[in-house]
Amino acid sequence: MKAATLKLILITAGAVLFNIIFWQEKLALNALLFDAFILWSVFYLYPAAFTKPAMKWLLLAHIVALVTVLVHNTVLSKLTFSVTLLLVVVFTQYLHRSVWYAAASAAGNYVLFIFSFFENVKQVRTGGIRSLGIRKALRFAIIPLLIAAVFFLLYSFSNAIFQDAVKDMSITLGNFFTHFFSWFSWDRFSFLLLGVFVTGGLLLKMHSNYFSEKDFSQHNDLWRKKNNLNQWKQSAMFDVLSVFMGKFANGILALRNENTVGMISLLMLNLLLLFINAIDVVYVWFGFTYTPNLDLKEYVHEGTGMLIFSIVLAIAVLLFFFRGNLNFYKKNKWLRYGAYGWILQNAIVVVSVLLRDYYYIQHMGLAYKRIGVLFFLSMVLMGLITVFIKIQQRKTSYYLLRVNGWFAIILLVTASCIHWDEAMAKYNIAHKNTVPLDVKFLLTLSDKTLPLIEKHQDILNSTAATINDEGSYLYRSSLTEKQLFEQRKKNFLEEQKKYSWLSWNVTDAYVKDELKKPIAISSVQ
Repeated sequence: MKAATLKLILITAGAVLFNIIFWQEKLALNALLFDAFILWSVFYLYPAAFTKPAMKWLLLAHIVALVTVLVHNTVLSKLTFSVTLLLVVVFTQYLHRSVWYAAASAAGNYVLFIFSFFENVKQVRTGGIRSLGIRKALRFAIIPLLIAAVFFLLYSFSNAIFQDAVKDMSITLGNFFTHFFSWFSWDRFSFLLLGVFVTGGLLLKMHSNYFSEKDFSQHNDLWRKKNNLNQWKQSAMFDVLSVFMGKFANGILALRNENTVGMISLLMLNLLLLFINAIDVVYVWFGFTYTPNLDLKEYVHEGTGMLIFSIVLAIAVLLFFFRGNLNFYKKNKWLRYGAYGWILQNAIVVVSVLLRDYYYIQHMGLAYKRIGVLFFLSMVLMGLITVFIKIQQRKTSYYLLRVNGWFAIILLVTASCIHWDEAMAKYNIAHKNTVPLDVKFLLTLSDKTLPLIEKHQDILNSTAATINDEGSYLYRSSLTEKQLFEQRKKNFLEEQKKYSWLSWNVTDAYVKDELKKPIAISSVQ
């Protein structure tokens, strides 16, 4: 069978499977079925992918993501499942090292899906259908079918029992087609087209290998380049440097002058950041005292904003000075020391923001943004480490993007292994005597928290005001806390009746069982 024909058959089968298992269902156990079909298809179409080193780790990450969908069934786990599936498929179809270029190839597959689809349709020749002998079979069947039709009519008119049987068969066929067309609605047909698009984007690769070739044309290590002075004068970088350095950007001493400018710049920036860090060490690290009048939200946000600005500026400046031959300049020792000092000071800023976030959680409880700050700090810290490695080992900017891209995937998969809504609810309720409990925020969390709230129904009678900015934003209801909780329980149980076994997951099964148990209100105050 030709490859084009096989791909069209797989796309059709995948679209039908997508339509059957996902229509009016949650992404849960059905994800396992669709995932098995997609992975089998891509590995059958591209068997050489098993030899790629990154494939084993990607498959492991994807399996973890699939398990989290079945266990936690959170939005984060579903996002991670989708991202890792795309990466597995793209790394199967193309040669890639960086997740950023792989993401570009995945986007290209979907953008150019229509062209790829019809290109495969054109490759399927009508001769392949003729080889099946369909026309020949039809010619031999015409006369027997006519004879059978004549005798069918004779028997139906002459035999009452046969006539009743034919009538019953007609009614049965009529009911079948009636139900078929009611099942095959326009909404269902649109969903089928969505299945074609999703499956086709996964199984069909675009004709161009542009992003793959760009990926492998990049290098991790910097190479020293012999600059042509005439070409250098015509470059945009020379124009930029000339604006600030004038004639010092020209000639054979340009590299030494640039090194001097870099040392002065990093010295000034280090002194500025040293002053800021000294303030944080005194007042945040060792001198923090919580008072009710302190706005902890602003306290954290101002530190995070400072961190973002500082890190972006740090990386931009360091990439500018260590972009090329200055890495190989023999007298750049103090420039490197200045860069290392600034990286270290930015790491101190990370610790300061971490402490601010810790104080926020300690006194106000867990919330989405406070947890998000922790993951952001992890990415920042990894960014600083890779910038240090880049300068010390003379790496390229491509190295930075590639390593940090993979770290982001690892962080995403790790984060999906925790049911954060449940973790927030447990922590906040367990610390309700020391942390202001925002009940409205708790009621906006996922259904996994409903059994926990039911065991602590005393919190629903609390008169405490909403103190969480996320709670006030997410709580959009005119009902009281108690009424909303009962409404959510009712809605959950009614929705579960609409789903089949395809939507089964551990979380929903747990919540359903817990809500059906007799209520045991916690007496813990």
